[in-house]
Amino acid sequence: MKAETHPTNFPALFVDGDHEWQGISTMSSGETKTIDGIEHQVIRLEISAFTHPFYTGQKKIVDTAGRVEKFMRRYGNQQNNK
Repeated sequence: MKAETHPTNFPALFVDGDHEWQGISTMSSGETKTIDGIEHQVIRLEISAFTHPFYTGQKKIVDTAGRVEKFMRRYGNQQNNK
């Protein structure tokens, strides 16, 4: 890898509510936490895979069948005309 072309990575502790996990990030913050002798940048998240409705299974499906039927009413007859 070429020197000075890639951003600096920092050890990071991502925090989303009650969930914490370690990783690396190019972001830095004013808050740090030492874990196993290594200083991690604490990065607080509003939403992650732990709280996002898509990943937690709380996502509500909104009238998918109605959309398909509406599409077929508009454009479905084009298949029959060919």
